[in-house]
Amino acid sequence: MRDVYIIGAHTIRFGKYLEKSTKDLAMETVKGCLKDATIDKKDIQALWFSNSGWGYSKGQDCIRGQVALRPMGIDTIPITNVENACASGSTAFHHAWLSVAAGLYDISMAVGAEKLYNENKTAIFAGFLSGIDIENCVEIAEGLSDFSLTSEDKKNIDIFKIKYQPQEQNGSKKPKKKKPMKQTLKELRDSITVAINLGEKLGYGTVRKMRKFSAGDHSPFMDIYGYSARQHMKKYGSTIEQLAMIASKTHFHSTLNPNAQYRFEVPVEKVLADRIVSFPITRAMCAPIGDGAASAILCSEDVVKRLGLSGQAVKIRASILGSGKAHPKGEEGPEIGERLANQAYTVAGVGPQDISFAEVHDATSFGELVQAENLGFCPKGEGGILAEKGETKLGGKIPINTSGGLTSRGHPIGASGLAQIHEMVTQLRGQAGPRQVEGAKLGMAENGGGALGTEEAAMCMHIFEAPSK
Repeated sequence: MRDVYIIGAHTIRFGKYLEKSTKDLAMETVKGCLKDATIDKKDIQALWFSNSGWGYSKGQDCIRGQVALRPMGIDTIPITNVENACASGSTAFHHAWLSVAAGLYDISMAVGAEKLYNENKTAIFAGFLSGIDIENCVEIAEGLSDFSLTSEDKKNIDIFKIKYQPQEQNGSKKPKKKKPMKQTLKELRDSITVAINLGEKLGYGTVRKMRKFSAGDHSPFMDIYGYSARQHMKKYGSTIEQLAMIASKTHFHSTLNPNAQYRFEVPVEKVLADRIVSFPITRAMCAPIGDGAASAILCSEDVVKRLGLSGQAVKIRASILGSGKAHPKGEEGPEIGERLANQAYTVAGVGPQDISFAEVHDATSFGELVQAENLGFCPKGEGGILAEKGETKLGGKIPINTSGGLTSRGHPIGASGLAQIHEMVTQLRGQAGPRQVEGAKLGMAENGGGALGTEEAAMCMHIFEAPSK
């Protein structure tokens, strides 16, 4: 296997782009990435295109990369379409790496583009159902009792609200404004449209049975995150306050990143006072809905030397792709994140103590806590303590999610993994400005996607090395 380097990386600012198409977003990041790599589009020999929702939202079920890239003159070369839920972007990157490492191509590219914003809000959250085993959705919905609140959990919620959300208790919370009739009718129409769409695919009896699985304005994964967080708290003594500290830290990091969707601070007390999504997770601990695109260009060492790009070429020390496994109830064993992290360390010939900073998949702040443990930055059960000590903040021992993470930078599914890699490249080149990690030499990125049981269905783990000076 040959050594592989990143010579170009780019991301647009994640956000709301109702007026732009997936093609528009893809074009913007491809142009930016080619400029960063100082090469022409004709130099790209193969490309992997990441997207998850274009089929569900607009009917573009097939040939997505070819449709998105032909308008900008990228054609004739092999274009492979990649869908791996939230891990799609990093999976595309992994295969672009593999093609160069194996000697099939000298220059390859990974592009991720996603549009999640939709005027039909119900459709957005219903779309997340495709990240589970949809044929067994009724079985899964019936199994939600495993993730439901116990009497002890309900008591803890009451204590939490009295302590941090007293307005919920004394009735001083401002009453909700009554929605205009026009908006109410639109929401009803949107819900019916989604119900018919799912009913035709799955059967209307199935839709009725699974209504509780994707209700309200949170995805089905939130209940799994909430359950996992509660179990961690019971087993190790981690706290809601520690989760709030992680969220607040991540929001602060995003204020230093011009590409972040959210660029404002959220103090710990405001994180705790925010609406509960799935206890103990509040809204400020969750990644937002967003649109975006990101990309990377990879090449062999010979190409780096030929183009004279050694000063900006980031070396890929490890690229690991894996799938989750079933965990029978009560089974103890390493999670997918721990398993893949150990593989990545072995391939790269380094350990967690050598990593300068990390980007991890924090669809909720609990995701950061548990992945800090899985990646070996602290002992099991001490991810919250690590954050509480300030070790994961800029200037700390192991800064995590300096980009703002999914929680603040945003999470347009097909682009998220490549946005993590853009942050890796920016930091390792020393170009991160006010959020720069001092002396960054090795960076690590973890990106998970989908859910089968309590474990991610797919995950990528990457380790990168700074350019030689």
